[in-house]
Amino acid sequence: MFVDYVKISLHAGDGGDGCVSFLREKYVPNGGPNGGDGGRGGHIYLVADKNMTTLLDLRVRPHFTTKRGQHGMGKNCTGKDAEDLYIKVPLGTSVSSEDGELLADLITPDEVWLAAKGGCGGAGNQHYATANNKAPRKFKYGGAGEEKTLILELKVIADVGLVGFPNAGKSSLLASLTRATPKIASYPFTTIHPNLGVMEIGMDQRVTIADIPGLIEGAHRGQGLGDRFLRHIERTRMLVHLVAPLEEEDDPTDTAGLLYSYDLIMQELVQYSSTLASRPQIVCLSKTDILTPEEIEKGLAAFESHGIKAIAISSITGDGIEELSKKIYDTISQLPPVIPVVPQAQRQPLPEFPDEEPDEDD
Repeated sequence: MFVDYVKISLHAGDGGDGCVSFLREKYVPNGGPNGGDGGRGGHIYLVADKNMTTLLDLRVRPHFTTKRGQHGMGKNCTGKDAEDLYIKVPLGTSVSSEDGELLADLITPDEVWLAAKGGCGGAGNQHYATANNKAPRKFKYGGAGEEKTLILELKVIADVGLVGFPNAGKSSLLASLTRATPKIASYPFTTIHPNLGVMEIGMDQRVTIADIPGLIEGAHRGQGLGDRFLRHIERTRMLVHLVAPLEEEDDPTDTAGLLYSYDLIMQELVQYSSTLASRPQIVCLSKTDILTPEEIEKGLAAFESHGIKAIAISSITGDGIEELSKKIYDTISQLPPVIPVVPQAQRQPLPEFPDEEPDEDD
């Protein structure tokens, strides 16, 4: 089951309390305070795992907690820190708060992000000894661990995204360019979740391609399946836009119809993200195996009149596939990687003691 959106709740452990204790040993008449500090509560981290492909595990178990730190003890013994919790998420997971603020973008293998801090350990009475108060009975409670609700969204990491109407031939093209085996059928919305494939050119040249469910009018508003998966091509560096011949038997390459199909998908991309719509794009007239040479020329001329140099391809016969793969590689090799929208997350140092906790006498 492919899951790319989950809401999880986190409760990091509280810090242990500081200890009130005094040195009591034979032959040591002037023993002083020796109450130790409390241990830190357990942190909760998210870890990007390249072997995971879905957020299903987090949908099944959305609540996570860690233990509190051990309380301080006498003889200046500091309580033990609680064990930290590491939650694995797929590579390409973005983390947001409930109000939509983007907090982290985990796109590097084994990247670790501190999602919830454990509470700091409280101070023992050893810290409060002064010249005027040599036997303090003060300490600090441990700090409270952070409680958070986070939204996790999986956005697959690919170089190229395939877009187009349902039944435009995207899955067939993915199978032709790569060794991927997506489900291929003659009815709309055969693809119900993103598929990834790797196109190999030579011995060490590889391009990752993502195929998402077909878009329809109103996709950016929630129509059809495509709106749920448009996020999966946000990281792509370029798009391959497939336009299939029209279904009308009279003229499958009707000029106005082809351009309308192209413009409609472009409008949906612009409405979803103008940045995504502005990415470099290769336009393909697909399924040319059902067209005559004259119809193919007419279709390509229609795009050229629109200022678009399209490529005619057929995943069935293989026509145009080699030309397309070369153009994809030539284009992608000149493009920089997509820069993450948030800085790479780093572990954050904890303060020594929580300032907000009041002093207590006992």
